[in-house]
Amino acid sequence: MILKKPEKHNSPVIKLNLPDDSFKFQPLPKPSGAYPYHLSLDAIAPADANKIVFHMVGDTGSIRGLAFQEKVVGAMLRQFEKGEDHPDFLFHLGDVVYNHGEASRYYEQFFAPYSKYPRPIFAIPGNHDCDVNMESPVSYSSLEPFMAVFCDTERRRVSFSGDTNWTSMIQPNVFWTLETPVANFIGLQSNVPKFGIITEEQKAWFVEELKLAATQRPEKAIIVCIHHAPYSADINHGASLKMIEVLESSFAEAQVKPDVVFSGHVHNYQRFEKEYEDGEKTSFIVAGGGGYDQLHSIVNRDDENFTADHPFFEGVRLINYCDSQHGFLKVKVERTEAGIEIGGEYHAILQKVEGEAFQTSVVDTFKLLAKEGVAI
Repeated sequence: MILKKPEKHNSPVIKLNLPDDSFKFQPLPKPSGAYPYHLSLDAIAPADANKIVFHMVGDTGSIRGLAFQEKVVGAMLRQFEKGEDHPDFLFHLGDVVYNHGEASRYYEQFFAPYSKYPRPIFAIPGNHDCDVNMESPVSYSSLEPFMAVFCDTERRRVSFSGDTNWTSMIQPNVFWTLETPVANFIGLQSNVPKFGIITEEQKAWFVEELKLAATQRPEKAIIVCIHHAPYSADINHGASLKMIEVLESSFAEAQVKPDVVFSGHVHNYQRFEKEYEDGEKTSFIVAGGGGYDQLHSIVNRDDENFTADHPFFEGVRLINYCDSQHGFLKVKVERTEAGIEIGGEYHAILQKVEGEAFQTSVVDTFKLLAKEGVAI
């Protein structure tokens, strides 16, 4: 007798009967740089005028063991040893360390594993990075260690980096824009609660950043990065209605839709596409399989704890996913005759193959043509 596998959802879902944990919200730290919180890639490393390549990954830390994280890092490093299109930087989608963003956790979960990564690492904070351990013997404020690592006022050795002598990054704020020759990366800070919270101040900044980025089309793509996944079909979180509302209302107010939205939080890979009423499409990609040992599977259609019935999900469909292997994205944004192209591959980590570690399999590829102008 052959058992039929349960059918999976092919659209976002929401988890039913969840308590409200908005009380976990933490005040944002003071910015380290000046408004409007921009950082040029050229200020950190030379950039090609017509192409950038980057790794992207989220949820890399873990307090239960580093085996999966080490495999992901090892596979990324392996790509520098062979082939072309070596990444210019890594963009981290949050949850660098677990469980409460403590400085004492950074060495084991971030500095040591990434000490050999040869390019700059940028980041937005995840919910665990923002949280505070009230039982910690060392008192600290939300995101204080994250700021020391990623949002310093100058590049210098991080005091708690141990023998790695890690050099801090100079991002101007926990929400900020990375400017590159072919794309603007608008990074948001979505705080501690399970489905995220964006302050009104941050949302107002976001709307203005979208408007500004739109004035640079078609020469630059618009990429939005946020930790909490707006759309998801996973069994642990499901979609965040709060993040959908913030993003979509901001797109409407700015009259700008980005080319792609990247997120983490959910420990797997998912690629959604949303088609709007005007016919335009935007991709929403989850890449949170970066190392936390527990992965999140896609929900079965017969699971009564979830529903896909919500007006926010109209026009949204799940194109592809990988929920059984850790991995990372490698993305290339390139100026072509057709316009700015965004091409990506999701590399899933394989078991040790023929005596060689850190092998990957490309389980999804995508190619997007960036939008040419403001339209909504």
